[in-house]
Amino acid sequence: MLEPVSSLPPPQGDDFGLPPGVRDEYLHGARDQLGAIAELAERLIAAGDDTAAIEELRRDAHRLRGSAGSFGFPQATVVAGELEDAAKAWLEHPGNGVAGRGQAARAFVRRLAAALFTKQATAAPPPAERALPPHLAAPSPPPLHTAPPQAEPNDVPEVIVVEDDPALAELLTFGLEARGYRFLHFRNGREALDLLKKIDTRGSRQPPLLLLDVDLPALDGYSIFEDLQQECPGKFRVVFTTVHGSETEQLRGLEAGAMDYMVKPMSLRVALEKIRRWVGR
Repeated sequence: MLEPVSSLPPPQGDDFGLPPGVRDEYLHGARDQLGAIAELAERLIAAGDDTAAIEELRRDAHRLRGSAGSFGFPQATVVAGELEDAAKAWLEHPGNGVAGRGQAARAFVRRLAAALFTKQATAAPPPAERALPPHLAAPSPPPLHTAPPQAEPNDVPEVIVVEDDPALAELLTFGLEARGYRFLHFRNGREALDLLKKIDTRGSRQPPLLLLDVDLPALDGYSIFEDLQQECPGKFRVVFTTVHGSETEQLRGLEAGAMDYMVKPMSLRVALEKIRRWVGR
């Protein structure tokens, strides 16, 4: 089990435009997530060929990889990516290195804990920076748990987020709420597809922006996009979000008809600026 951390670390580097308290809240959730990864490592100590544990490990590492950097922990994103790649290799080559998988997973847990929770030495204050333009400045945070304002019955959402990582979804929806966008959020791919087909977008000046995660449970983003293209082409303007930002992956989405790609982890400030340009306000 992980040792409790007496206090949360100070911000690491750029604050990514985050409001006060959001990084601390993320760390509380990350501690639980890392505890789950530690339990999976112990399962692999007992049985290195436990494919169910390896798949859970891959999934948890993928989520951490996609969110940690967005909250100012880039090294945790790197380590989580290495863990995800290791889990994929174990699944692809089930007979290789079975005996050492548990110890390897434990080592990743220790590295992730260091990347997330080790206190950093206090750095000298950075040089003064020019003030950002108003449209790039971090928004004044509303209460974190305030529900978004209810849209009128005939209002069409401007932005729809399909993202299963709860921390990253909260980050994005907070930014959308703070900027006054009408938005919806789905965590499950199949549920999202069913409701996306039912949304009435008539009367909107342009199709809603759909931020669609590629790696979703139940139904992946590419399958959702293909289904929407067949049944209601042009209903949404789709931007894929994924940790897999290779040229091949991006071309796959763009050639299928997506408008753009956003690679995770993402800066909230940059994401909101891109959304502003795509939505037009």
